[in-house]
Amino acid sequence: MPSTANVSQQEAPRPLEHVNLLAARNERESFQIALRPKVSWASSGIAGPVQIQCTDLCSSSGGRLVVGQSITLRRVVPILGVPDALVPIDPSSPQINLLPGETTAVWVSLNVPCGQEPGLYEGEICITAVRTDSDSKADSLPKSERYQLYKELKTCLGITESRDHSSSEEMILRLSSTSTTLRRMLVLPAFQDCHENNGLGDMMDEDVMNNVAVRVKLSLTVWDFTLPLTPSLPAVFGISETVIEDRFCLEHGTKGWYDALDHHFRWLLQYRISPFFCRWGDSMRILAYTCPWPADHPKANEYYSDPRLAAYAVPYAPILSCTDAAKNSLRREVEILKTEAHWSKAYFYLWDEPLNMEQYEVIRNISNELRTYTPDVRILTTYYAGPSGSELAPSTFEAFAKVPNVLRPHTQIFCTSEWVLGTREDLVKDIIAELRPDLGEEWWTYVCMGPSDPQPNWHLGMRGTQHRAVMWRAWKEGGTGFLYWGTNCYEKAMIPSAEICFRRGLPPGDGVLFYPGEVFSSSKEPVASLRLERILSGMQDIEYLNLYSSKHGREEALALLEKTGAYLGPDRYAHDHGPVDVMRGEVYRTCRS
Repeated sequence: MPSTANVSQQEAPRPLEHVNLLAARNERESFQIALRPKVSWASSGIAGPVQIQCTDLCSSSGGRLVVGQSITLRRVVPILGVPDALVPIDPSSPQINLLPGETTAVWVSLNVPCGQEPGLYEGEICITAVRTDSDSKADSLPKSERYQLYKELKTCLGITESRDHSSSEEMILRLSSTSTTLRRMLVLPAFQDCHENNGLGDMMDEDVMNNVAVRVKLSLTVWDFTLPLTPSLPAVFGISETVIEDRFCLEHGTKGWYDALDHHFRWLLQYRISPFFCRWGDSMRILAYTCPWPADHPKANEYYSDPRLAAYAVPYAPILSCTDAAKNSLRREVEILKTEAHWSKAYFYLWDEPLNMEQYEVIRNISNELRTYTPDVRILTTYYAGPSGSELAPSTFEAFAKVPNVLRPHTQIFCTSEWVLGTREDLVKDIIAELRPDLGEEWWTYVCMGPSDPQPNWHLGMRGTQHRAVMWRAWKEGGTGFLYWGTNCYEKAMIPSAEICFRRGLPPGDGVLFYPGEVFSSSKEPVASLRLERILSGMQDIEYLNLYSSKHGREEALALLEKTGAYLGPDRYAHDHGPVDVMRGEVYRTCRS
C-alpha cells in the first residue's frame, strides 16, 4: 500500500500487488506492506511471529541499494488508535508479531544516495511465518543431548571434508560412514516424536510454511535527477529544549544537554527541514536558536554551513533575560556571523503571534537595536490577525493584510497562518500586494491548531494526502518559506519511557511529529511519525515541481498539479495516492535528460 494510506487495525485484506517505485537521487521513497493473519500458529494471545527479509536491490549494471543502509523497515504502531509511530525493525533480526483479527503494517523506505547510478533496481521482500520459542524443541534440549548432536555433526563434517586426490573407493567409504553417523543422530531422544508419525509432522509444517511465504517483488527506477542538498523552500521547525530537559532529566548547559540537542538536530535534518530550538517566555516571547553553541565555537560553523540547512535562527538572548551580559553576547554573535557566507540564511524569531500595539512596539525596539549591529538583519514575525486597538482598516482581514505597513522595516519575513485564508486562495494576492520585495520582504506561511479538516494540516487521523498537501499548498500559493511551531511538544514527563500524551486543548498530533525511542524499546533514537515522513515527501514534491517549472514554466507546473488531480485547492486535492504517482511520473517523463 502507498505511503499516504492510513492502514488501520481493521483494514480488510486486499490483493497483493508487486511494488513499482520511482525516485530521484537524494530522495526517499516509501511504501507499506499490510499483513493480516488467516490463522494462528502460536500461543500467548498472538497469531504468531513473521520474519520479514528484504534482499538488496540490484541493477543490471552492478548498482546496489543495501538493506540496513539504503533500505529500512519500520513497524507502524498506533497512537490513540491511529497508525502513526514508525518503530525501527532490527535488520539483523527482522521479526514482528501479528495479532489475531488485526492488520499490521510495515513501512519500507528506500533511500537513494546522491551518487547512485540511474537505472532499474530489483529485489524481493519475503515474509514467512516462524515458530515461536516455546514450539522449538531445540531450545529445550538438555546439555548432554546438545553436546552429543554437536559431536556427531562435527564427525560428519570431518568425514565429508574434501581432500585432494581422493579415490572413488575412499569417497564411497566416507559417505557410508557419514550415513551411519546420521542414523545415530536420528535415534536421539530429541527426535522421538518424529518417529511416532514417521517424521511427517515437522516436514509438513515446513512445507506449509514454505508454500505460504509471501514474496513481494520490488522494482525501483532511479532517474538522473538529484534533489538539491539545500531545500528550495526553507522549512523551519521548532524543537522544545524544555521538553528534552524534563523528559531526559538534563541540566541546561551540561555535556548531556548539548549531546541531546545535537542528536535531535542532526536526526531532523534528514527530513529536509531546518530545525531550531526554542524556549517560551511570557506573552508568547520566544528564544529561538538553531545552534546551541556560540558563534565562536567550532561547532557553530559546522551547523550553519551544513548545506542541508536552508535557514537558521540566531538567538536573541535578551528576550528572556535583558542583562548586560546577554546584550554583549548578542553583539558578539552578530558581529561574528555577519561576516560569514551563510549569514544570508540567518533570521531572528522574537515573538510568536503578537496581538496588540504594545507587543508590536517591543518588536520595533528590538529591531532598532539589531540594526545598529548590521543593517541587513532579518526578523521573522508570525501572525494571524492585525494588532488590536489599531485603526489599520475597517475589516478584520484588511487589518491583517496591512500588518507589513505597521512592522516595516522591523520585519522582513511576514509569516501568516493558513487558517486566515481558509479555502480562499484568491486572498493571497491581497497579502502579497502589501509586501516590498525590493526591501527584501518575504511571505512565509504556517499551520498549527488550524486550519482544520478538510484543509491540509498535520493533525493525527487526517488523510495521508492531507498531510502531504500542506507543502503542495505552500508551493502553489507562492510562499518562500514555511514555519511549524513544534515537533516534540507533548505533555511534560520526567522519564524518557513515559507514555506520550498530547497537550490538552490542542488537536491530537499538533506540535508532535516524532516520539522518544525509549517509549517503544531500549533505543535512544527518535521514532518518526507517519506525518513526518509525509512532510518529507511533500518537500521532495516541491523539488519535482520546481524542476518542471524550470523546464516548462511555473504556469505549466501549476496546471500539472490540477490536471493530474493531485491538488486543486485547500479543500480539493487527491484522497488516494494515484494522482501523486501520475504527477511525479509526468515530471520524470518530460524532464529526464
